[in-house]
Amino acid sequence: MALDGIVVSNIVAELNANLAGARIAKIAQPEADELLLTLKSPNSGQVRLLLSASASLPLIYFTSVNKPSPVTAPAFCMLLRKHIGGGKIMRVYQPGLERIIHFEIEHLNEMGDLCRKDLVLELMGKHSNLIFCDDNGTIIDSIKRVSAQTSSVREVLPGRPYFIAQTQEKLDPLSTTEDAFCQSVFSKPMKLAKAIYSSYTGISPVIAEELCHRASLESDQSANTIQEMARLHLYHLFDLMMEDIKQHRYTPLIVSDCHGDPVEFSSLPLTMYADMQITEYPTISEVLEQYYARKNTVTRIRQKSADLRHITVTALERNRKKYALQMKQLKDTEKRDQYKVYGELIHAYGYGINPGAKSFDALNYYTNEMMTVPLDPTLTPQENAQHYFNKYNKLKRTYEALTELIEETKAEIDQLESICTFMDLALSEDDLVQVKEELTDAGYIRRRYNGKRVKITSHPYHYRSSDGFDMYVGKNNYQNDELTFKFASGNDWWFHAKGAPGSHVIVKSHGEALPDRAFEEAARLAAYYSKNRDAEKVEIDYVEKKHVKKPNGAKPGFVVYYTNYSMMIDPDIRNLTLVSD
Repeated sequence: MALDGIVVSNIVAELNANLAGARIAKIAQPEADELLLTLKSPNSGQVRLLLSASASLPLIYFTSVNKPSPVTAPAFCMLLRKHIGGGKIMRVYQPGLERIIHFEIEHLNEMGDLCRKDLVLELMGKHSNLIFCDDNGTIIDSIKRVSAQTSSVREVLPGRPYFIAQTQEKLDPLSTTEDAFCQSVFSKPMKLAKAIYSSYTGISPVIAEELCHRASLESDQSANTIQEMARLHLYHLFDLMMEDIKQHRYTPLIVSDCHGDPVEFSSLPLTMYADMQITEYPTISEVLEQYYARKNTVTRIRQKSADLRHITVTALERNRKKYALQMKQLKDTEKRDQYKVYGELIHAYGYGINPGAKSFDALNYYTNEMMTVPLDPTLTPQENAQHYFNKYNKLKRTYEALTELIEETKAEIDQLESICTFMDLALSEDDLVQVKEELTDAGYIRRRYNGKRVKITSHPYHYRSSDGFDMYVGKNNYQNDELTFKFASGNDWWFHAKGAPGSHVIVKSHGEALPDRAFEEAARLAAYYSKNRDAEKVEIDYVEKKHVKKPNGAKPGFVVYYTNYSMMIDPDIRNLTLVSD
């Protein structure tokens, strides 16, 4: 995350463009550390502005969502309503490149006199705060009060003077000079990127890495070892970047990986992510809303699936241990046929065995080689033969039983691995319903009989190929079965990642021949919606659906096929059209 001084400057520029002369119509405090302002702007009409001083996620952006407020408004909210309700925002500004935004608000006091107040949003991680001050810089109140016992640097309490806490000696990048840059950055015996962001206010590690990349310098080399020409080049690039900020030349964007998951955002171009998907947006508010909405979705699903994941992983580990033990026991049965041969050879040549012999040599008529047969000297040849036949029969029974048990255990492991994969691929709570149902049907979760049937609202993904063919992707094993054996026709094409848990992909052919591009796009879907989605290339098996069979008693989603085609493909689905999910 790069919510640094540069992004804040972009936010301030956007706020000034939209909120100049805007009046505050409503003030709400939906969360303990969050304000929602409804503003009537002469430029933008009615807009909502969210200001969050959350320790984990401090934010500010325009939003269309109206959050519900508590029945009784908190004291800080009531204070703001009293003082600046109906007030006018005169200007929004940022001191230097600090992660601080000032709202200068004009309003009428109880006597009808024109007054000005200052609402300050500090976006500083766990130290984030919303502070309300008078025109003299005295704190009236704050959304989070900070006493001397909590912080030795600064008190944030009513009546105290407001000031920016200077915990580090950092320079203002907007007013720096070449000499100051060289002296502050290249004098430090630390990594170049760290030397940059530790020297200047508002510069994040991401921007420091980007500067190094633009200058073709290694970010992890020591700053004090950089040559003179390289130093000059880096400063010029730094100066050009600061000039873009001064002139408000921003490029709000989100960087996503091959799965479409957001990796980073910025207000400036990030050339170091040229190999990733970069999406530009018209405003920084859209970037923040999109980025954190996606992040929150992934986080929420992770939390919702935590219990299911724990059950699945525990069962998976237990079955893997059981499988390893069974394979060891199976290995111990490998001598069963040898014991059978021993018994048969004793029967065949027992007449020549001397009483009390500990072994004898005989011709193994199976291999036509001589072999030595161990004997128990206390037993007769017939008793020795029976002893070996008993051992053979016992190991044979063990082998047969273990073979069946190993198949069952392996099927359970495969099922649980596929369930883990589908939990990783889930994007909504609805996607987890059938996963939970499969775990319940398999006996890993106790079913609760409350008279209500589980409501299934999740459906397979529906994509459309570049050539107009419909492609369907199962989100879990139940959907895989339904797609393959109820929805698909015999001449439709079936795709799946080879040797890995994942979705069944069905391409509806309608009796037509599929072009090569349709095969490739369907294979990409099968690669993306599989356990191997992070690999550069994934091997995909594909075959006409009529050649796909489901063995009797097989677990949900598990099939067999004996004739198929294969291809290696990358799991990049960014250019595919999602019709519905």
